[in-house]
Amino acid sequence: MRQGLKTSFALGSAALLALGLSTGTVKAADPVTLNLGWATPLESDYGILATKFEELAEKYSNGTVDVKLRCCAQIATEDDAFKALQLGTVDAYFISQNNVSPHWPMMDVFVLPYIFQNTDHLLKVSNGPVGQKIRDQLQKDTGVHLLTFGGPGYRDMFNSRRAVNSIDDLKGLKLRVPKNQVMLSTFEAFGAEPVPLAWSETPTALQTKTIDGGDNGTSVIKEMKFFEFAKHLIILDHFVGFAPVFASDRFMNKLDEDQRAAVMRAAKEAGEYHTEVKLEEIEGIRSWLANEGGMEVTRPDRAPFIAAAQEVQQKFAAERGAEFKAIVDEIQAAAE
Repeated sequence: MRQGLKTSFALGSAALLALGLSTGTVKAADPVTLNLGWATPLESDYGILATKFEELAEKYSNGTVDVKLRCCAQIATEDDAFKALQLGTVDAYFISQNNVSPHWPMMDVFVLPYIFQNTDHLLKVSNGPVGQKIRDQLQKDTGVHLLTFGGPGYRDMFNSRRAVNSIDDLKGLKLRVPKNQVMLSTFEAFGAEPVPLAWSETPTALQTKTIDGGDNGTSVIKEMKFFEFAKHLIILDHFVGFAPVFASDRFMNKLDEDQRAAVMRAAKEAGEYHTEVKLEEIEGIRSWLANEGGMEVTRPDRAPFIAAAQEVQQKFAAERGAEFKAIVDEIQAAAE
């Protein structure tokens, strides 16, 4: 009799489980918190993308992914964030591609000067097979996930000493450069004196005149108020940058299948939104820097800079090996 009761109970439990599955009353996903960090202010360019991602990730996950925005280097600096992602001590972070390269040199294919002919070329590459290859190889080699490239932006030079009307005018200028070999070589090829500095040291170095200037995304020059210390803005579009969002493998493994799909969908759509914003704002910010910011803007002839950049491209393609060169060739072919 007792055995019969056990059997009846087991059958009843199985029936209840089946009923629960059929009516959609399965166990809800465990809630997960995502701390998303970056180095610039909340209202910055990164903040625009982060806010949209927060909105979409929480919507698509039905609130089971709670995104916390951590601006202003609260949880890491950009220089140490990639290693923290690998260790799993940071969930997600915005890291410009030049600051990824010291940890994963293949990212330098996107850092090479004038590697993209125009914005359409850039978007074709980042949204196409080359961009996916970079994502896949990065995850395989480092364990770090690239959620979205974000919107594109160009780096503009600025300095406190003089207007730059030609490549010769860069000679002798001490310009801050991220600790990235491609960028250092590029500024040397342009005739400047590159000073490798961590991002966290840059504002103070500019204010104390340890450096004459540097280059940053157009929006960053405004957000960080560099126009108060450097009155000369030089527009060359020599480097193009993204707003890449990376996530740790440790965080991604906390997600169930639906949550992962929600996060990836949110990242994709937030990146598309951010691209639209960026493409509309670049010239507007340059105009603001010239007018409200009081900067003197020059647009030198690019031909000498492009010639110098091509030598840098050839140098690194030869030094970095066949795999690196193959990706460079794919990027160049995408422009055709």
